[in-house]
This record gives sequence, structure tokens and C-alpha cells, in this order.
Amino acid sequence: MKKILLILLAVCLCFGMSACGDTDANNGDVTRSRTDNSVVPTTTTYHSDYHPSELFNATNHVQIDFEDYGTVTLELYGELAPITVENFLNLAESGFYDGLTIHRIYNGYLIQGGDPEGNGTGGSDETIKGEFAENGVENDLKHVRGVISMARSQDYDSASSQFFIMSNDESAFDGNYAAFGYVTEGMEVIDQIIANTPVADANGTVLAFDQPTISKITVID
Repeated sequence: MKKILLILLAVCLCFGMSACGDTDANNGDVTRSRTDNSVVPTTTTYHSDYHPSELFNATNHVQIDFEDYGTVTLELYGELAPITVENFLNLAESGFYDGLTIHRIYNGYLIQGGDPEGNGTGGSDETIKGEFAENGVENDLKHVRGVISMARSQDYDSASSQFFIMSNDESAFDGNYAAFGYVTEGMEVIDQIIANTPVADANGTVLAFDQPTISKITVID
């Protein structure tokens, strides 16, 4: 049963999107789908010795400042996901993320943001190649607590600006989404955001007036 749930999740789980089958007007005919609410992620606890900071070389560091909450520091792995990291850094340096929000908090598993529309349908002007195994790219970073990864639609190459940060481990995401970094300081900030922010439905939608704000994403190096 667990295997079936994981397979369904890998097929159906598409982050940051409008209702299944809807067309995103900002991205031509790119279809952006939400998570299938009937599928509940099955948590996998990884071995306690799995620490991304010890396994991968950090190429860059960034800070995400959340209004009223504090700062989260992350290291990024440009050797694992060079296109993804470059895209994220370029958007951060341009000020794209400043003032955007967290529009989705899914079942205590993750927070998702980086959408200029604030509702899961938007992105930047460009989409990038999905750097994960199912798209033919070797990327060994597992989706454990603290990992940052890119949201996308059913189209493997549809990631743009939306990202999510894991608050729990989820093996079903591995190989299906482009993980590209890891929180080194400030996970308590993520936990506080999850604890304090109400959601409107089973998909984790956060209504506009409840959405936590990203004050700024700063590229350290």
C-alpha cells in the first residue's frame, strides 16, 4: 500500500499551481496542477547520518529574511543543480523575491513561496530545465528536513521562481523535483511560520491576508 501511495504521489504531486487542467495565462500552454488532495505523503525517516552539508560542497550561500519571523541561511549546491542554482541566484540578486510571500504550507511537510501572483499560478519570465533523476539529471540530494527544492507543474521543465523548503523528510519527492540547497541556520523560523500560519484547505493554501512575507533574499556569495 505504501508503495502504491508513493507512486501516486510522484505522478500527481505538482507544486505551486492552479486546479488540474487549468492553463496558466502567464506561461502559454503550460499546465500547472496542484497536489492531488486524496494522496497523503508517506514520511520516510532517513538515516540519522544523512547530512547534506557533509555530503556535498556548497558553492553559494543565501539568506532569506521573513518579515516578523527572522532569517534562514542556506547553502546551495551548484555542482548538483547548476541551472537551478544560477536561476535562483539571478532572481534573488535582481530583487525579484523581495516582498513576495509564502502562499502554501502543506500538511506540516513544507512551505512554498516565490510566486509574484501569490496564489501558486505565477512565476518569473523564464522556465528552466528540471534537474532531477526522472528528467535525466543526476541529483543525489534527498528531500529531507531543511532541503530547498523547486516547484513545477507536470511539465518537467516548467520550474521558474517558486520554491519549497522541507520541514519533514519525504522520499517520494526524491528524483522528481530539483533539490538544490539546504538550511544551515534558522529551521526554527520555518517551524514558527508553519505553527503560526492558518491554511484554508487540505492543499495547504494560505489566504492572502495570512501569507508570511519574504522581506528579502540576499546572496552572500
